[in-house]
Amino acid sequence: MLAPAMKTWLLTAVLASVGCAAAPRPSPPVPSLAEMLRDSPAPDWRRIDPENTIYMDLPGGRVVIELAPHYAPNHAAHIRALARAGFFADAAVVRVQDNYVVQWGRPDDLPGVPRLGGQRPTIPAEFARPRAGVPFQRLPDPDSYAPETGFSDGFPAARNRELTWLTHCYGMVGAGRGEMPDSGGGGELYAVIGQAPRHLDRNVTLVGRVVQGMERLSVMSRGTGPLGFYETPAERTGIRSVRVAADVPPAERTELEALRTDSATFARLVDSRRTRRESWFVEPTGRINVCNVPLPVRASAGGGSR
Repeated sequence: MLAPAMKTWLLTAVLASVGCAAAPRPSPPVPSLAEMLRDSPAPDWRRIDPENTIYMDLPGGRVVIELAPHYAPNHAAHIRALARAGFFADAAVVRVQDNYVVQWGRPDDLPGVPRLGGQRPTIPAEFARPRAGVPFQRLPDPDSYAPETGFSDGFPAARNRELTWLTHCYGMVGAGRGEMPDSGGGGELYAVIGQAPRHLDRNVTLVGRVVQGMERLSVMSRGTGPLGFYETPAERTGIRSVRVAADVPPAERTELEALRTDSATFARLVDSRRTRRESWFVEPTGRINVCNVPLPVRASAGGGSR
């Protein structure tokens, strides 16, 4: 039989061991997104090419659009040609549909505007491209609209066994079209301002994404007509100019660089967004949607910003 002192010692030891086993281990500190980007090496960033950048200057400031020539080469070339031909003179924002898109182009009722600056009015659709040889950083998470999603050349994308295409995430820019698939071309463009309308994937040609100035589009007054079109010219927001960044004097450019989607920093960013290990979260989901991954952009070293 154990002595009382020995019983007390054993009980104390057992309770101590249980307490040690039950004590949660302190979680390692999780860097914030700002800290992650601040500490990222310079090679993890890429300069946004001025030849594939469109400046749309509004009364409230500049909207910067990066074109996606790897996915829509003909549309990208056509949009550059239209901008250089002055096609967008007197263009305006003509539609703002809540939780959907902002659309701009040349209103049909403006008198005296030359037709299309000598350019073709429409070009064949570029909804998707062959999958083979396309760089793709795949997400392991499930998706409702495609077998696989991920990122390609800095853009959100999806793919199946044969094709790869861009996805309608917030800020993506597409070429409006009519009833027929080949009835677009870049003379009418829209930007997604709402919850990702992924049902439009492979039904409209996506030509790029807004990399700066989304707030200037998302706060615009909603149209009161069908599909958010403005019912009177007075409701429209006039566009001061649409230019290719390469044609703008260097002192007037908005020099930007984007985080490479094939970089180690971006891989860490995706993991941090998926697992959400910050202390605020009670139930982190452990998965992420392609449209919920941020695609960081920052001013280039020595570059200006408008």
